[in-house]
Amino acid sequence: QVQLVESGGGAVQAGGSLRVSCAVSVNIYTLNCVGWFRQSPGKAREGVAYKTTAGENARYVASEKGRFSTTRDAATNTVDLQMDSITPDDTGVYYCAATKGPCSLDANRYTYWGRGTPVNVSS
Repeated sequence: QVQLVESGGGAVQAGGSLRVSCAVSVNIYTLNCVGWFRQSPGKAREGVAYKTTAGENARYVASEKGRFSTTRDAATNTVDLQMDSITPDDTGVYYCAATKGPCSLDANRYTYWGRGTPVNVSS
């Protein structure tokens, strides 16, 4: 059974940085892609980034390009999302998800989900 656990969320001031981490319970190479999703208050869940487990490809939603980046550590089976120049619009619960299929920013493409970690950005 694949389990994902997010960590690293919390309170941060606008303009700062925050790193959230996704720990995967299995060998990360048994999966093809890990995605990061955000659910902001009153909004639908949206994809913000994904990274192939092989590490060669990553994609970010247009609004986050240049501010968000992802790293993968195969030794610890973790995929991190680094958020810089953070704004109040980044407030929400951040979820990581994994799939053995193609990478996508579409949440419906992902089979395995964590429970989320909250991020609260104050202005």
